[in-house]
Amino acid sequence: MADELLRLPLHDLHLRLGARMVPFAGYEMPVQYPAGVMKEHLHTRAAAGLFDVSHMGQVILRPRAGMAALATAFEALMPVDVAGLAAGRQRYGLFTNDAGGILDDLMFANRGDHLLVVVNAACKAADLAHMQAHLSDAAEVVAVTDRALLALQGPAAETALARLLPGVAAMRFMDVAAPDWQGAEIWVSRSGYTGEDGFEISIPETAALPFAESLLAMAEVAPVALGARDSLRLEAGLCLYGHDIGTATTPVEAGLTWAIPKRRRAEGGFPGAARILRDLAEGPARLRMGLRPEGRAPMREGTELYDAPEGGRHLGTVTSGGFGPSVGAPVAMAYLPAGTAGTVWGEVRGRRLPAAIAPLPFHPTSYKR
Repeated sequence: MADELLRLPLHDLHLRLGARMVPFAGYEMPVQYPAGVMKEHLHTRAAAGLFDVSHMGQVILRPRAGMAALATAFEALMPVDVAGLAAGRQRYGLFTNDAGGILDDLMFANRGDHLLVVVNAACKAADLAHMQAHLSDAAEVVAVTDRALLALQGPAAETALARLLPGVAAMRFMDVAAPDWQGAEIWVSRSGYTGEDGFEISIPETAALPFAESLLAMAEVAPVALGARDSLRLEAGLCLYGHDIGTATTPVEAGLTWAIPKRRRAEGGFPGAARILRDLAEGPARLRMGLRPEGRAPMREGTELYDAPEGGRHLGTVTSGGFGPSVGAPVAMAYLPAGTAGTVWGEVRGRRLPAAIAPLPFHPTSYKR
């Protein structure tokens, strides 16, 4: 029921902008604005799109006995490098379970005297409980409940945001900063979920509306909703938790080995290390791969894949799929046996259609290094 859904701090703004609202991760979320998903997607690639991602979870970890002890405790939950993250920098992380599966993927930032963790909306209650259960000796675990989270993405994002926060122009990919705007402290990271250069902006709820309206008043900036967010991240080859990754997939199967540095591979000491390190050493039995279906018909999530146009062996299932507006063709991702190459066939409305195995991402990224 709609009355059971949580509402974003900018709910009324979305309605004023003509958004079509849908249930998503327990929230009433905009899925598209009157321009439509295609135009929103292409505007983000050409200029700048403003996304409301306030449904995501924001958590502060305040160390009880120093940042080094907190880093050690946090590393015990993830196969990533926390100790080596410098102040003012952000990194991608993965909570894993004892079987090597992924409990959630997240971003964490070293803000000098504490860590800021941003987790997926559908997992935030479980993630908060997970951190409270395992980190309480090393940190005070505080859920942030009074801030909105916006993402400004696209090649014009820097130009637009620098009008309000001039210092952001000097930031590099994965830098974090805390500039002031009209008396409100803004937490900014140069990162995002589209493959484009851009920023994620945590802002006190009381300042969120005038800040968003200031951005939307700029010619470069248009509102963009969930539909285009999904097509943008799919073209960028980025995983969606609960679809492309989850407790049944390891980071190695998911192609996320770049997030696991040499030191953690050598030391182990994280949940699921035996399985994950074995996958790294021997290679996994299956891998997340890109697909380029022939023709115009998308192969959506759940499409079954085979090694022949008739009969043959079942290979896997599409985890994410749709039309790529920037690519001008359908794109998809699926887990397939390691070594699969050439063409596979997807069962679409009772017919098997060919799809070529393709490298990821489908659209080049443009992060500011």
